[in-house]
Amino acid sequence: MELCMICEGQKFLGKLSDDQTARILKMGCQRPKERKAIIDGVMRGPFGPSGNRGSEFKLHVSREMTRLNGRILQPPKLKLGDGGHIRDLVPSRHDRQWNFLDSHVFEGTRIERWALISFGGTPDQKASIPKFINQLSQRCEQLGIFLNKNTICSPQFEPTQVLNNVSLLESKLKKIHESASNNLQLLICIMERKHKGYADLKRIAETSVGVVSQCCLYLNLSKLSSQFLANLALKINAKVGGCTVALYNSLPSQIPRLFQLDEPVIFMGADVTHPHPLDDVSPSVAAVVGSMNWPAANKYVSRMRSQTHRQEIIQDLGAMVAELLDDFYHEENKLPKRIIFFRDGVSETQFYKVLQEELQSIREACSKFPGYSPPITFAVVQKRHHTRLFPCDNDPSSTQNQISNDNIPPGTVVDTVITHPREFDFYLCSHWGVKGTSRPTHYHILWDDNHFTSDELQKLVYNLCYTFVRCTKPVSLVPPAYYAHLAAYRGRLYLERYESSTFMGSSSTICRAAPPKATPLPKLSENVKKLMFYC
Repeated sequence: MELCMICEGQKFLGKLSDDQTARILKMGCQRPKERKAIIDGVMRGPFGPSGNRGSEFKLHVSREMTRLNGRILQPPKLKLGDGGHIRDLVPSRHDRQWNFLDSHVFEGTRIERWALISFGGTPDQKASIPKFINQLSQRCEQLGIFLNKNTICSPQFEPTQVLNNVSLLESKLKKIHESASNNLQLLICIMERKHKGYADLKRIAETSVGVVSQCCLYLNLSKLSSQFLANLALKINAKVGGCTVALYNSLPSQIPRLFQLDEPVIFMGADVTHPHPLDDVSPSVAAVVGSMNWPAANKYVSRMRSQTHRQEIIQDLGAMVAELLDDFYHEENKLPKRIIFFRDGVSETQFYKVLQEELQSIREACSKFPGYSPPITFAVVQKRHHTRLFPCDNDPSSTQNQISNDNIPPGTVVDTVITHPREFDFYLCSHWGVKGTSRPTHYHILWDDNHFTSDELQKLVYNLCYTFVRCTKPVSLVPPAYYAHLAAYRGRLYLERYESSTFMGSSSTICRAAPPKATPLPKLSENVKKLMFYC
């Protein structure tokens, strides 16, 4: 091998740094008009299907994009809080974003006991902490969230090196927790820069200490914009047990044929995250989330498990679903009448294998409760596909079909021409694409005991996209699937540093018969188990 030369320009499969990832994303970020022009250029060029070879095979492929009609779903009316009075609002802006001017979050929490710890930072940065606490507390108050202006103990200032020492970090966090009589609601951590110790901090806080944490960077504290403080407040409120927004017209009033107020429904999301391509030892991490409140369906509890390296089927799905159903029963005093399950991260070739095994696991979980066999809807959610929709000028007098440089509007749904001829699937673009070209989400319903009509399911999914807790706009992915993705990512964080010592020996082995046994994830503390700590 010492005589070989590595050819340049090869695809790199390793994990990219944050900066490299940002540069790659920027390269592929073209506005709709530009992207369409590039695609059309490829089609007409020598490498397109209509290049020099096509005629030899008497093959003709159209160079034009498929024209089709989509529909635009109307946004739902939202319910915000207003000092105890419920206020309604319809997102009327073109991007369907709304704001909290003159109104509160739907359910604000009271945070009496909290603490702050800082890692690194210049003397000037550290001196800005009291101002930050004061402004964050004021911003929370404007949003209907109570954050005590006094922390339970004075802010702790530690050098960045503490993040490199797991046992020292753990003892520092435990000391803060004990100073709050082991009853701390929130820990805010401020870091000088992004640090690998973030993973340790999250794992220790959520599994060993039992407190939810919110991290931010000193860099963002220097310019303390109202927007930054509001985003921070929304995340904190959701983590401590509050919620941002609810649908004004409850789901039973929107789909009365299937939903009733006194017959609760659970929405579940599931995802599996795999290690990066060059890692051939680390386990995959599966996460399942389930809504715990009806009819609002906007608070989700999570379960996470590690499993065999790169296995797509969720091994412990039955156990996780059973635990979520049990939690649901404790919250609502009855089991859900229907289960609506959104599965992320499955490629088309795996559809029926996943359906076969995972639907069976869900049914087995239900059978643990005597005489319980609810109707199940199993939908696969896909973001990784190559379908792009471009808005087209329908003016018949114009000779050329003009493509606007704007993305398709939120609520655009397509369920004809480019969808499956017999099966139940649709494309829904629920968000406004600020950068690049919007990628619509593909929803493919593999099993439907509930017999949803297309209109009912499309409306349901679109409306749920407005209830995501972290922002005031509809998101691109139905929230149960989004939360499952975040929870699986959190599970991966727990493992990243937790197991690095375990696998150091085996990673140098050239040949191995089977992937190593998955390191189990550390157990979540009871204090955080029922909270949206992962969001």
